[in-house]
Amino acid sequence: MSETMTAERDLFAKFDDIIQIRENLLASGVEDPFSLVMEKVLSPTRAICNGRDTILLGTYNYMGMTFDPDVIAAGKDALDRFGSGTTGSRVLNGTYQGHREVEDALREFYAMDHAMVFSTGYQSNLGIISTIAGKGDYIVLDIDSHASIWDGCAMGKAEVVPFKHNDIEAMEKRLKRIPEGAGILVVLEGVYSMLGDVAPLKEMIAVAKKYGAMVLVDEAHSMGFIGEHGRGVAEDQGVLDQVDFVIGTFSKSVGTVGGFCVSNHPKFEIMRLVCRPYVFTASLPPSVVATAATSIRKLMHAGNKRAHLWENSRRLHAGLTDLGFSLGTSEPQSAIVAVIMPDLEKGAAMWEALLHEGLYVNLARPPATPANMTLLRCSLCAEHSSEEVETILGMFERAGKAVGII
Repeated sequence: MSETMTAERDLFAKFDDIIQIRENLLASGVEDPFSLVMEKVLSPTRAICNGRDTILLGTYNYMGMTFDPDVIAAGKDALDRFGSGTTGSRVLNGTYQGHREVEDALREFYAMDHAMVFSTGYQSNLGIISTIAGKGDYIVLDIDSHASIWDGCAMGKAEVVPFKHNDIEAMEKRLKRIPEGAGILVVLEGVYSMLGDVAPLKEMIAVAKKYGAMVLVDEAHSMGFIGEHGRGVAEDQGVLDQVDFVIGTFSKSVGTVGGFCVSNHPKFEIMRLVCRPYVFTASLPPSVVATAATSIRKLMHAGNKRAHLWENSRRLHAGLTDLGFSLGTSEPQSAIVAVIMPDLEKGAAMWEALLHEGLYVNLARPPATPANMTLLRCSLCAEHSSEEVETILGMFERAGKAVGII
């Protein structure tokens, strides 16, 4: 009996184009922008990166809470009292006193009835979206939605109906076509992380409710900073009470790691038993939830920090515009200022020139970016001093001229 041998198929072949782009980039002589190492972190705004003292303008540390003395003390105390980890799921042995305390802090922060904490922000979207909207339901979402939102849609097997970015009319057209009586979840973001632009939530939520949809808003990039109490864009636009689910993360303004969902829905607590990414993963370590709870409670009274972060955002945006850079928004809308590059090669060269100046920013490239743009994404921090912002502008001017972008 003869056996037919089949050649092994290369399951990595689908990544060949990306492999080639990366090889071409490194062959040009630039440092790998996706392998930066921080040898020592000095503060929320400075670190030793690849051996250089560097200003950090590419972290999500919007409110600068990572080195807050009260936050660090809370983490150390919890580490001493409860150990390094829970070694279990929230529905088994993984709910410690600190998990309840951080959920209490979230309920108070948002003035909502329910709060559910996940091990990452990614898992929050994955779990909530996939559990709420399943087969036979419809999810209407912005085409520029975060990867965790798209993955939550795929996991839940709902019908996914995308619409043009921030286009209210396009969103309504999609809602009109959905069969009457179908379950609908509209998913929006307060701040979109690539360009730093804000959604017209007030108008969009009104349209969603007109068609009987539930609304989920991801406030990852606005929580702690935007709105009178730092509750995000929905609060700022006066529509927080009309949002069914708010998703957020601890890895931005809160300054640690983890994710959450808050809601006023009367049946929300059942999610703890039916949401697979919550049930089937280990809970956050006690030191992490202690730092998060302390940070969240301090963010309730951080009006001065919010005001200073807005000053930083306005100054950086105006300064880069005056220098001749092309930006992702015509005016500052958030703590993110995106600088549009001509192409990936120029973007990588500019990223490296800034790093040599002593400035770290994010190099963002397709397919993560909208409209195939290459971006240098600047994420400001409330702990950046006014003098640091002026220093940053000088670095952009010198690097931009050296690379030939301005």
